[in-house]
Amino acid sequence: MSTVFAQFDMSGKAVLVTGGGSGIGLAYAEAVAEAGAAVTIAGRSPAPIEREVARLQGLGFKIRGAQLDIADEQQVKAVFDGHQEAFGRLDAVFANAGIGDGTGFIGPTGARAPLGQIDTFDLNEWHRIINTNLTGTMYTIRHGVRLMKAKQIKGSIIVTTSTAATISVPIVPVAYMASKAGAAHLVRHVALELAASGIRVNAIAPGPFVTNIAGGALQDIEVQKIWDRTVPMGRMGQTEQIKALALYLASPASSFLTGQQITIDGGVTLGPPVP
Repeated sequence: MSTVFAQFDMSGKAVLVTGGGSGIGLAYAEAVAEAGAAVTIAGRSPAPIEREVARLQGLGFKIRGAQLDIADEQQVKAVFDGHQEAFGRLDAVFANAGIGDGTGFIGPTGARAPLGQIDTFDLNEWHRIINTNLTGTMYTIRHGVRLMKAKQIKGSIIVTTSTAATISVPIVPVAYMASKAGAAHLVRHVALELAASGIRVNAIAPGPFVTNIAGGALQDIEVQKIWDRTVPMGRMGQTEQIKALALYLASPASSFLTGQQITIDGGVTLGPPVP
């Protein structure tokens, strides 16, 4: 009988993480690398990818990088093929890349945002966010499954959704809300399709975490304080706090779990903070 800890061992396995140059995606990559996996981290901006690859290689981890815009299917295919050529297999995919620029119908001060209303927001923003967060996520799942099926690997696909998939967040752009809700249902639908092949599909739904999304606005201490007040536990999440969940879903430890969205949000979806 194996120990519980042995179920989290990723030695000999290979993982691909999109949006892996910073924030939650980087935490995912670090978690599986620390457990022994070889990892490809992919992202749109080459500089942070190159920096983090060099740092992690310097720590002794087996890491490679790739530039990727997940809204471009040909790029997605090429990056997955490059991963396969480098590591020979694909055991887990973190479909994490996403964008969330813009404003909701309520601004950070609590007042109505003139350019965030359903009848005023920029439709170009809608198409850009949907093409990345929903269509790009589908491309990522599609090509991950292609490689897993080719090698008959009973792998794991983990999609980063959001608490915005299940509750209304007035300061978040409507396109982001719709894209994450769509991604959450995509997870459930594809999980049912792939269950017979042994490929698991689940989602992590983070609440407010300090990352570089929204153009890095969340790095501003004053913006963080606004978000802190929305969290029942009184603080935004730090990316270190998502690593254990990521490893659980990527590893054999979650071998009987599929089609689920696991929320990690400091209590945000329970309701507003109470004294």
